[in-house]
Amino acid sequence: MTPHPAQPRGVYTRWYGLASEVEVEQRREGGNNGFVWQLPTRVTFSTIRLTRPLTPETANVAAWISSLATGITRPTAQIAALRADGSIVAQWGLVEVLPVRWTGPTLDPAGPAVATETLEIAHHGFTDAGGA
Repeated sequence: MTPHPAQPRGVYTRWYGLASEVEVEQRREGGNNGFVWQLPTRVTFSTIRLTRPLTPETANVAAWISSLATGITRPTAQIAALRADGSIVAQWGLVEVLPVRWTGPTLDPAGPAVATETLEIAHHGFTDAGGA
């Protein structure tokens, strides 16, 4: 799948929420009181929040979110954990990502904090990210 031209790329300094959960249905078997069957029913995936200092790439995030008004394109994306030298520690492919929230900076000229943005994305699961 070809990524949307406005799909944000770049380095995010913090991300969290990479998680999945298998919902389990319990079934008791008649005449067998020794255990209860634990049967998987569905897998759910949490949203992922990506945070970084404001960069010129921030405009790409706004364009991606604005593009949803004219039609939804859900590209497959990749995120990776990098070492200080830029080499990959681990990576994940995310199927059909969708931006669900963007939070811009709070600008306070009296404060020393760096202006940051947070992008929250939903996805439909993991795919092969090509190995690390």
